[in-house]
This record gives sequence, C-alpha cells and structure tokens, in this order.
Amino acid sequence: MASAETAAEHERILREIESTDTNCIGPTLRSVYDGQEHGLFMDKLEGRIRNHDREIEKMCNHHFQGFVDSITELLKVRGEAQKLKCQVTETNQKLQNDGKELLTSMDELRQCRLQQRNIATTIDKLTHCLPVLEMYSKLQEQMRAKRYYPALRTLEQLEESCLPQAGSYRFCGIMSENIPRLRTHIRDVSMSDLKDFLESIRKHSDKIGETAMKQAQVQIARDNAVTSQQRSASGRRIRKEACSGTEVDRTGSNPFSEKDSGILDVEDEEKDEIPGAQDLVDFSPVYRCLHIYTVLGARDTFENYYRKQRRKQARLVLQPHSNMHETLEGYRRYFNQIVGFFVVEDHILHTTQGLVNRAYVEELWELALSKTIAALRTHSSYCTDPDLILDLKNLIVLFADTLQGYGFPVNQLFDMLLEMRDQYGEILLKKWNQSFRQILDQDNYSPIPVASPEEYQRIAGQFPFQDPELDKMPFPKKLPFSEFVPKVYSQLKEFIYACLKYSEDLHLSSTEIDDMIRKSTNLLLTRTLSHCLQYAIKKKNVGLAELVQIIINTTHLEQSCHYLEEFISNITNVPPDTINATKLYGTSTFKDARHAAEEEIYTNLNQKIDQFLQLADYDWTAAQGGAQASDYLSDLIAFLCSTFAVFTHLPGKVAQTACMSACKHLSTSLLQLLLEGDVRQVSMGALQQFNVDVKECERFARAGPVPGFQGDTLLLAFIDLRQLLDLFTQWDWSTYLADYGRPTCKYLRVNPQTALTLLEKMKDTSRKNNMFAQFRKNERDKQKLIDTVVKQLRNLIATNQA
Repeated sequence: MASAETAAEHERILREIESTDTNCIGPTLRSVYDGQEHGLFMDKLEGRIRNHDREIEKMCNHHFQGFVDSITELLKVRGEAQKLKCQVTETNQKLQNDGKELLTSMDELRQCRLQQRNIATTIDKLTHCLPVLEMYSKLQEQMRAKRYYPALRTLEQLEESCLPQAGSYRFCGIMSENIPRLRTHIRDVSMSDLKDFLESIRKHSDKIGETAMKQAQVQIARDNAVTSQQRSASGRRIRKEACSGTEVDRTGSNPFSEKDSGILDVEDEEKDEIPGAQDLVDFSPVYRCLHIYTVLGARDTFENYYRKQRRKQARLVLQPHSNMHETLEGYRRYFNQIVGFFVVEDHILHTTQGLVNRAYVEELWELALSKTIAALRTHSSYCTDPDLILDLKNLIVLFADTLQGYGFPVNQLFDMLLEMRDQYGEILLKKWNQSFRQILDQDNYSPIPVASPEEYQRIAGQFPFQDPELDKMPFPKKLPFSEFVPKVYSQLKEFIYACLKYSEDLHLSSTEIDDMIRKSTNLLLTRTLSHCLQYAIKKKNVGLAELVQIIINTTHLEQSCHYLEEFISNITNVPPDTINATKLYGTSTFKDARHAAEEEIYTNLNQKIDQFLQLADYDWTAAQGGAQASDYLSDLIAFLCSTFAVFTHLPGKVAQTACMSACKHLSTSLLQLLLEGDVRQVSMGALQQFNVDVKECERFARAGPVPGFQGDTLLLAFIDLRQLLDLFTQWDWSTYLADYGRPTCKYLRVNPQTALTLLEKMKDTSRKNNMFAQFRKNERDKQKLIDTVVKQLRNLIATNQA
C-alpha cells in the first residue's frame, strides 16, 4: 500500500517537473529530498528521460529526408544569391552616388532647421527676458529720478510677474538678490524725504498759518460785506475750501509728483490773490512715504513715527517765547505757528486714509487749546496797554475763526476772551484814571467863555447842554461849567467806544454787549471817576471857588447821564427800557462827588474861620469893653460876605447850608474861645467886648448873606451864645435858676455846665487882682453871690445827672 502511494507521488512530481517552469522547480525537488524514497524517484526519473530520448529519436528519423532535401535546394539557390548580391551592390553604389547630393542638401536642411529651432527658442527666451530687462532698466531710471513710489510698484511687478516668467538665469538671480536691498533703500530714502518734509513744515508753519489767517480774514470781510447786519449768537464760520482743495491735492499732489518737499514758491502769485494754505505745501513726500510703507507692509510703523514726530513738533509750536507779551507780533507768530500746524494736520486728515484720524487730531487740538489758553492768560496778564489788549483780542478772534473754519471747536477761546475782557476793563480804568486826573489838574475851574456861535456849537457838540435863557443872551457869554465837563463827557464816550470795540466779533448778542458796556461804564463812574473827583476835591490848596465850580460841573454831568444811557442804547441797538437792563450809576456818582465837594466847602469855610479866630487877641481882664467889633472879626465878616457872593451860582440849598454851617461853626468856635482852659479869668469888660463881637456876627446873619432863609433862621446859629452872654451881662441868675427845665425858659439854650465853667472864671481866685476890685464896697457881696450861684449850678447839674 505504501509503495503504491509513493509511486503515485513520484508520478505527480515528474509531471510537475515536465510542466513547470525551471525557475519554480526548486520546491518540487525539495519535496523529493524531504521524503525517504529519493532513490526510487531517481530511478523513475531516469526511466522517464529514456522514454523522452526515444521519442526525440523517432521524431528526427521522421523528418530527416525533408532536411536533406532542403539542404540540396539551398545549395542550388546560393549561386543565384551571389548574382543578386552583385546586382544589389551595384544598385547600392549607384544609389549612394546619386543620394550624396541629396544627403548634403538634407544635412544642410537639418542644420537650417536646427538653427531655426534655436532662433525660435532664443526669441522665445528673449521674449520672456526682455520685459525683465526693460522693467529693471525702468526701475534704475526711476531710482535715479527719485521716483520711489513708482519704483516700488515696478519692483513689485518685476518680482511677482516678470522674474518667474523669465526663468532661472544668472541675471535673474542677481536681480532677485537686489530687490530686498532696493526696497530697503527706497524705504530709507522716503523716510529721509519725510524727515525733510517735517523739518520744512516745522520751520515754515508760521508762514502757512499766516496765509491761512489772511485767507480767513478775507473770507470774514466778504461775509461782513454780504451780511453786515446779520450776526448769529454762535458766531460766524469761515467756509474753508477743503473739498476742492482736497481733490486738487489728490490729483495734483499725487505720490508720483516729482516736486521737492517743503514750501512752494508763491512770490510770483498776484498780490491781490491770497493762495490757499494747502497750496503752499507739497505733501507728496508724505503720500509717497505712506504708499511706500503701505506696499512694504509697514504702514503701522510709518503712522506711529509720523504721529510721534508731529506730537513733538506740536509741543515745540505750543511753547511761547518768553517775551511774547511785549509786542503784538510775538502773539501773531505764536498763532501763525499753531494755525499752520493744524492746517497741515487737517489737510493730512482729509487727503490720506487713516494716516491720522479725527480722534488723533482732536487729541492734539485739546492739548493745543489748553496750552494756548494757559500761555495767553499768563502773558496777557503782563500787558498794561489797552490798545495791545484790543489788538490781541482781534488777533485771537481771527485765530479762533480760522481754526473754527477748519472744524476745530473754539468755544474755550471765546470764554477766555470774556475773561480777558475784565483785564481789559481794568487797564482801561487805569488809563482813564490818568486821563481824568490830567483833565482835572489842567482845568482852570472857571466858566467857559464863549465868543461866537461857532464856538458855542463846538462845545454843544461835545456836551449835551441846553439852557434857553443862556441861548437868549448875546455873545460873548459864559457857560456855567468849566472845561472839564465836556472833556470828561467826551472821555466817557471814548471809554464806551473802547468797550464796544472789545465786544465786537465775540459772538455776543446785542443785549450781552449792552450789559457789558453798562457794567464797565458803571465801574468807570463809581470807581475811577469818583476817585478822581474825590482827589480833585481833597487835594491841597483847592479853593472855595474851585469847589463851587466842581459842584456846578458835577450837577451838569449828573444831568447828562440820561444822554449817556441813550448813547449806549444807540450803539448797541438795545432800548434803555429793556427788562433787566443795567442802569448807569452816574447820577449817584456825581451826587456823591457833589456832596463831597459841599462837605469840603463847609470844611474849608470852617478852616478859614479858624484861621481868623487864631488872630483873636482878647484882654480877658479888661475893665471896660470897646464900642466896636474886634478887627479880626470884622475881617472875618468881610471874608464871609465876599465868599457867599461867589455862591450865587450854587444851588440854593448848598449856599444856605454853607452859610448856616459857617455861622454855627463861628458860634461854636467863639464859645470855645470863651471857655478855653488857658483863659483862667474873664472880666465883665471882656464879656462886654465879646458881646459886641457876637452882635456883629448877628448883624451879619440878619443881613441875609445868602438868599432863601426865612425870617431870622440864620440867627439861630448864634442863639446859644446870645443867651449865655445875656445871662451874664444882665446877671439874671434868678430867672435862669427859677425857669430852668421849662419849655418857655428865657435861657433855654444855656447849659448849666457851660454857665458854671464861665462863672468860675469870673471868681476872684487870687484875692489880689480881683476883677471886682473897683467895687471894693460890694466885693464880698459879689463873691458871695458868685459862690452861691456856683453852688446852685452844681446842685442843678448833680440833680440832672442823677
């Protein structure tokens, strides 16, 4: 059973060897050697080889005759083949000879075709390379011409489109290597141009600002000419030509502009035409640098650098000069620089997209506004010239209107101008104080003589004076007031005009202007003019005639106050009866000055009376009084008569008050003279002389030196002295002591203390030089009587005090 299976397996292996490719026979043979019967397999293999050899031999024997016949036929054909070979050789030789020329032509054709192909290839390559070379040549030309932004665009085209199409040539590699260096060079050069531009506009910002302010001034003048009577409360706005200017600059000052940075030359412009502020500046360096940095992807770096540099320049521009306050030109240069700075920034804001934004410009403006206002407050405080303050105010208004025309808020500037108005008012008050004092010092305090109607009209034109009675009088005649009345009135009007000049263009309503002028005028009247009048009244060596003239002058000035009210209303177009309208205090000012002058008259009169009384030389121990008044008193009465004759032009009450005051003071002074402590003894003769002097005073009072007194009213000034003298000269002590305290008392005005003081002066204290020595018989009785009366008076005084 085992041998049968082995035989079958060997048969299968033999079939595989016969039918399988020799490359795959290895596994088959391995299976033979893996078994134990490889010897039997070798026997079987040899047997199979012998079988195949026998089959091959049979096949060869079968085809042998055919092979022999084929060889025989082949031998027969060899001769013919030799002939054919000779013919082919001859034919080939002829063909070679005949085709030599053709081959030559074909070779030439091949060479020509090769050249054509090379030429076409060259043309094709040059077609791709020439644009690169042309572009690079253009780039070099642009670099030489400093047209950096177009050069940057050329670089971009060269790098992105031309070089990739040209291929990998050596010159392309060199160009590719140069491109970053060229970009860096363009960036550095454009930044250098920007620095030059920034330096240029820093130096010429005052010229830019000056042009912008002139342009604004022309526009304001045009607006005033067209709408002279229409002023809004919020003020005028200057219409700037930003829209048209922006478009022009976007086209005319494009990044490809070849102009140098800085300020353009405008000297050839017509003098009548003021160029726009934007026309003075070539902004192309900014545009070029902005576009270059944008293309290079460094726009943020450029924006930060530009803003940082401009902030530094802003701080320099906003730093005022130390002596700026000395001249208007110093302020003008300061404002021109600020305006020039913001004109440039406004133009950059509107002609570039995002280089500066509104928030950045507003931030700079807030900084500028705060520093400008602080500088103006500081420097204007040093100014003492009202004309300079007024010019400065006009300059600030022009400065504010110019910047307002560019869209910057300027309300704080106008608020500061309202603050400066108070300083301006103080300076005006100081100036007018000097003017008033000069007028008062130079005045002759005499009525103005008028010789002709022309002269009268001239004065009437300066001061509103109406007097029908004076108008009827023939020339020459005199006006009641002196020169300082029309001069002061004219100065008041000049002050009002000065206040009005400051209030112009401050965007104030008519009511606000009217209120401001009235308040300032009130300060001038109540403080400055009042002090000057007080100075004129109180100064040394002022006479009664001058004081009388001052009273007359202030009376006429007081009457002119309603004309000042009308004058202010006319120039402000605000009716004087407007609700809440401020009233002028001129009436009270002139009343106070007049009252002060009146008091000064009373004081001067009293001083004159005191000077005469110092000349009094009474013999208080005289035995007998004289029949005539003392010389000093006669001189005093003569002086009073001549003085009161001058008072005819004064208002009645003033003259009457002055006369009454003088008489009272004379009476009081005489009584004090009598009761003076240095006078230790008074004789009856001295009292009689004193009584004669008092009677002279009473005669003067009874004569009516000033009209207007009713009856013996003026005599009441001497009533105290009269009753005292009557009591002593009549020695009517019983009546005095009995009736004292009653309303109907004969000696009602005699004070017990005064009587006691005088009575004690009549006592004989020395017992040697007794005043009653001539009455030796009655000496003791008199002394006892005096002692008795003294005791009664002391008891009376003690009773009243209790």
